[in-house]
Amino acid sequence: MTLGIRLSRDGPVSDAHNLLLLAADSLRTTDADRSREAGVHAVLAAWSGGDRDGCLAALDTLCPEDLPREGTSRADHDPVETFWRGYRDGMRGVLRGDFERAATLLRPVLDVLTARQEASRLLSAGTIALMLGDLGAARQVLGLALATARSETTPMLLPRVLEHLAYAELREGRYHQARVHAEAGLEAAAGRAQRNVTAGLSAVLALAASIAGDPATVATHARSALRIAHAHGLSQARTLAEWARARADLGHGHAEHAAARLAPLVQEGPRQGHFGLWMMAVPCYVEAAVLSGHDLGTGTGTGTGTGTGTGTGTGTDVELLIDRYARWASLGADPQAPAVVLRCRALVAGDERREDLFSAALARHESVDSPYEHARTHLAYGMWLRRRRRPVEARAQLRRAVMGFDQCGADVWTARADAELGAAGETPVAAPSIASGAAPLTLLTPQQLRIARSVALGATNREVARQLSISTRTVEYHLRNIFTHLGVRSRTALARCLGPDLSPTGRPDGSAGPPAVRTAPD
Repeated sequence: MTLGIRLSRDGPVSDAHNLLLLAADSLRTTDADRSREAGVHAVLAAWSGGDRDGCLAALDTLCPEDLPREGTSRADHDPVETFWRGYRDGMRGVLRGDFERAATLLRPVLDVLTARQEASRLLSAGTIALMLGDLGAARQVLGLALATARSETTPMLLPRVLEHLAYAELREGRYHQARVHAEAGLEAAAGRAQRNVTAGLSAVLALAASIAGDPATVATHARSALRIAHAHGLSQARTLAEWARARADLGHGHAEHAAARLAPLVQEGPRQGHFGLWMMAVPCYVEAAVLSGHDLGTGTGTGTGTGTGTGTGTGTDVELLIDRYARWASLGADPQAPAVVLRCRALVAGDERREDLFSAALARHESVDSPYEHARTHLAYGMWLRRRRRPVEARAQLRRAVMGFDQCGADVWTARADAELGAAGETPVAAPSIASGAAPLTLLTPQQLRIARSVALGATNREVARQLSISTRTVEYHLRNIFTHLGVRSRTALARCLGPDLSPTGRPDGSAGPPAVRTAPD
C-alpha cells in the first residue's frame, strides 16, 4: 500500500491505482481500516487519471459484499458502516452525474470528516465539496485544512492541500489568491517526491495566468504541467493545462487557435478531457468557435454532442455540445453554469432571440457571486450590440465588463474589454495633470472621493459598501462616474491617478499605519 500511495504522488497513477486495489483486497479480512484507506487512495488515483471505471472499482472495495446493503438494520446501527456506504454511494452519484443524490449522501460524510479537526480529514472533505460543486464550502474547509496542516507540521500533506485550495479559488474566480496558494504549494513541494502534485499546481498557475498574465507565463506553467501529466497519465492536470493554453489564446484574440486546442477536449475520442472537468471548457470553445466564424451546426449529430463537422475543421457540432453542457449544468455541479448556458445559447442564436438570451443570462448571474463569468457575459453582449450598430447600449455593457474583469484581476480580459469600449466610441477624457497644478479629486463629490480613495488602496466593492454602509450596486454606480470624471478605465489606473492625492498617512481616513492592500477582491 505504501508504494501505491507514493506512486499516486510521484508516478504513473494507473500503477498506483492497481497496487492500491490489490492492497485493499488483501487487507480486507485482516485490517478493514487500512483496506479502506487503500481503497480511497485508489479512487483518488483513478480520478487523477480520468479513469471513471477505475473509480467505481475502487469504491466497490470499501464495503464488502457479505455485509448488509444500504438501508438494512445492521448498517443503520453501525455508524462506521453507515459512513462508508454513504461515501461509496455518494461518490457513485458524483461519477454518474446524479448530484442531487450525491449531495444527500455525502453531506453527513462531510460533517463526520470536519468534526475532527485533522488536516487529512479536512482535505478529504474539501475534495468532496469540490466534486459536488459547493465551492464556498470547499474553500472554507480547505482553508481550515491549510491552517491545520501547518500547525500539525505535516510537510507531505501541505502541497496537496494548497493544490486543492488553489483550484477551489480558481473555480470561484479568485485568481490572485489561487496564484498565491499555488506558488506556495510549489515551494512546499520542492525537494520532495511529489511530481504529480507539482503538475496540478502548475496547471492551476497556467489557468490563473491565462486571464491575468502574458502568454509566455501561461506556456511555461502549462509545459511544466504537461510534461509530468503525459508521463504519469494525469488526465486532470492535462485537461487544465490545455484549457489554460486555449483560454490564453482566446483572451489575446486568437480565437482560431483556441478553438483548435479545445475541440479535442470537448468531443469524444482519445484526447477528450477529464470526465469530471471537460464540460467546464465548453463555454470557451463555443465562444472561440463563434469568433473564428466556424459553421456551428454542420455536425452529423450522434446524440452525444459530436459530429463530423464539415465546415469547422474541429469535428464538433456546437449546438449539440451546448445541449450537453445544459444537461450537465442542470445537475447542479457548478453554480454559475446555468447563466453561462444562456450566454452560450445567445452566442449561436439568431438576432431575434439573442438579446433576450443575453438579458436572461445577466439576470441569472445576479444570483451567483461569479464576477469573471458575469463580466464575460457583459463583454459578449456588448460586442454583439456594437456590431449591430448600437454603440450607446454597447458602451453600457462594455463598461460593466471592464469593471468586472478589473475587480477579479483578469488583466488580459480587462484590456480586451477596454479595446472593445474604445471601438464602441468611448474616448477617455484626459486625466487632469497633477504636474500642471490641476487637482483630480476636486472633480469628485465627497462620497465619490471616499470610494475612490478606498478603491485606490485596494478595497473591493463589497468592502467599500460595508465601510460606508451603502449597497454594492451604489458603489458600482459611483465607480462608473469616478472613472468617467478622471478619464480612467480600471482600478489600477485609478490608483495611479490618485496616488499623489491620498492622505499623508497613506490611508483614506488619515489614520496611522500602512494601508491594508488586498491581493485580490472578494
